[in-house]
Amino acid sequence: MKLLTLNCHSWKEEKQLEKIKYLAKTIGEEKYDVIALQEVSQRIDEKGEIAKDNYAYMLIKELFILGMKEYKFIWDMSHIGYDIYQEGLALITKHNIVDYRSFYVSKSRDIKNYKSRKIIKAKIAIDNEYFEFLSCHLGWWQDKDESFKNQVDNLLSNVNYSKTFIMGDFNNDAFIKGEGYDYLLSKGLYDTYNLAKEKDSGVTVKGEIDGWEEHFKEKRLDLILTNKELEVKNSKIIFNGKNKEEISDHYGVQVVLE
Repeated sequence: MKLLTLNCHSWKEEKQLEKIKYLAKTIGEEKYDVIALQEVSQRIDEKGEIAKDNYAYMLIKELFILGMKEYKFIWDMSHIGYDIYQEGLALITKHNIVDYRSFYVSKSRDIKNYKSRKIIKAKIAIDNEYFEFLSCHLGWWQDKDESFKNQVDNLLSNVNYSKTFIMGDFNNDAFIKGEGYDYLLSKGLYDTYNLAKEKDSGVTVKGEIDGWEEHFKEKRLDLILTNKELEVKNSKIIFNGKNKEEISDHYGVQVVLE
């Protein structure tokens, strides 16, 4: 099984359409089973629940053009971003989506509040076995308005399967001890990066980005977690300029399971 998570920073990127096409081409090469995306946006002035400029929808269209008609997606909005976008999350898979839903983990459910955090999850059948996948974009450890611990606790109360993958931008640097990353592991979760037989640096953000102003050190914010200790062949960073071109202000995390 091959998984990818990426905060795609959609419509805030230069040459965005070219980068969507590049991502689609890479998906064709890597043949991911499940992809979790964050900051998946569409303009608020476009019509339809899934607008024609929805990043995930446009990515699926590119996959279709490339002959990969088996991929499908689910998307939901979390909040308004940058005043002009409906910003949300997506899950993309080439397998059968048995069931799916979304839910808030933040105290705030006001779409005008950028701290409102929603999760989407799907039950997916792969090789006659059911797995649960969640795409997440959580808040910050130091946020006094929205407790990161509370968000994690709410998230885990919605985990229902013995084999669950929690993927996304956790907004907590794994290199910082005693904060959000350690709290995630204290709840019985396993980081596939730690389980991997082969791995690289794990760095997913190089320097200062929105939400991490004046934080110039390399960070590992993007993770693929699981609730069961599994055999992980490798964990690699992708779209970092070394392993594929950069297409976002975050790099992607790619994991191959035995």
